[in-house]
Amino acid sequence: MDSPARVALIFVDGLGWGVPDPEVNPCWSYGGTHFRLPALPNSPEALLLGNGGWARPLDACLGIEGLPQSATGQTSLLTGVNASRVQGRHLAGFPGPTLRAVLLEHSILKQLVAAGRHPVFFNTFRSPFFDWPRERQLRMSATTVANLAADLPFFDVPDMVAGRSLYQEFTGRELRELGFEAPLFTPEEAGTVLARNLSGYDFLLYEYFRTDKAGHTADHRRCEEELMQLDAFLGPVIAGRPDDTLLLICSDHGNIEDATVKTHTRNPVPLMAWGPGAESFVSAIDSLDQVTPAIVKLLA
Repeated sequence: MDSPARVALIFVDGLGWGVPDPEVNPCWSYGGTHFRLPALPNSPEALLLGNGGWARPLDACLGIEGLPQSATGQTSLLTGVNASRVQGRHLAGFPGPTLRAVLLEHSILKQLVAAGRHPVFFNTFRSPFFDWPRERQLRMSATTVANLAADLPFFDVPDMVAGRSLYQEFTGRELRELGFEAPLFTPEEAGTVLARNLSGYDFLLYEYFRTDKAGHTADHRRCEEELMQLDAFLGPVIAGRPDDTLLLICSDHGNIEDATVKTHTRNPVPLMAWGPGAESFVSAIDSLDQVTPAIVKLLA
């Protein structure tokens, strides 16, 4: 099978391709395997990973000076537009008016809906989000704006209870601490939930941003713990992926791969892929703004 029937993208915030040094890079010391990437290759060819996936480093700087940031990086990833160039600089936090306009016009979810496909933003949201007017919702994350652009529904906590979605902290502990009646999952159980839902959509997007929060602490041990949680989650997703599904992992900028600093990094970000066409998919992409056009080309 050379071409996938569907695609899933797990967006992992703040995951760069760092040096293979366990003193610097928690990805080399956390004890897992999925994020222990080898030294950066000298050639643009895709690398075969030990877990059966393929990977290639992508440029996250996009020709703009300074450290890559979340608002512009995520907008670039989710639209296929060089958002840093449109903005004139790298922009942190949530998208402002300029980037919101890009997302509302070019969101990957909107493009796939227009092509007659069935995409989904798999993250669970919680109140009071559902009580806010659209204007306030639009001031949230790039993924939120991308979903609003496509006029797709958002999942609520009851959807997570029913196994139809996952919160950004996929174990449910944070929701429980906030007073919600959410299920408690191990990382492996949460990964199984996501894998079980892959066959129901043409494109599934799931966002995980706790890696970026851990990276900003420059606490090596906390970064390791975060990576171990995510590693345990990812295992069942890879193992449970339907044969016709291309599974992708990508980030918006580097951070957690260098625990010597509390800032983002200029490191490239890994594009990782498992499934039909994985090698050819990653081989054809070398920058963050090329991911969405390649996915749309596969599915449109």
